[in-house]
Amino acid sequence: MYNAAGQLNKDQLVQRFAPLVRRIACHLMARLPASVQLDDLVQNGMLGLLDAIGRFEAGMGAQFEVYAAQRVRGAMLDGLRENDWLPRSLRHNCRRIEVAIAQLEQENGRVPSEKELADALGMGLADYQKMLQDARGHQLVYLEDLVTERGDDFLERHLADDAADPAKLFEEGNLRQLLVQAIELLPERERLMMALYYEQDLNLREIGAVLGVTESRACQLHSQAVLRLRARLFGGSVTRTTKVARHG
Repeated sequence: MYNAAGQLNKDQLVQRFAPLVRRIACHLMARLPASVQLDDLVQNGMLGLLDAIGRFEAGMGAQFEVYAAQRVRGAMLDGLRENDWLPRSLRHNCRRIEVAIAQLEQENGRVPSEKELADALGMGLADYQKMLQDARGHQLVYLEDLVTERGDDFLERHLADDAADPAKLFEEGNLRQLLVQAIELLPERERLMMALYYEQDLNLREIGAVLGVTESRACQLHSQAVLRLRARLFGGSVTRTTKVARHG
């Protein structure tokens, strides 16, 4: 069987684009809790790849790799939606950090250090960093941050939408400029972390090599940056409505 995408048959396409599936899975892992297994993401992604191979038509006006990446990412997100992959205890701990960040920034007029945040939460620095490590599944926004007046399901409308462009989603809620400003106020290393992850598309292992830290420490820095951004965008509040922004 030949496909318009490079005139390769199905088996050849699977072999050629399997590394793409794994790369997308590795990139997505930084946004997910440790309980999520990479192999599960890859498995769901491969189903998305097979679906893309079966559906792709040359007349669609898109390169196969771009189309396949959309289908693969959508299949991974569909798989995550079927599981309770974000424990409530994790969400609660992260919100404690957000509130502490917002309070300390208001009191001191600057971004707090990890040690200051640990002290504010009544824990040691190592315990705080462990909490950051566990927070790898914490996103920039959540469903309760994004509920519309009509009660629309943001996940249904955007995250599993093959055509959804996260950059465009910011414009819906007028948060794009606020996010840019918030990123500029991040500590230098965390600002670099966000650039490497979201602009250069590096995974945590690669970012750790650039920063000269372990992959675990890179994960902590990513979580810390996301929590700082949430605290600034949402004021450390528990809930927020009628806002739309990029997911993590």
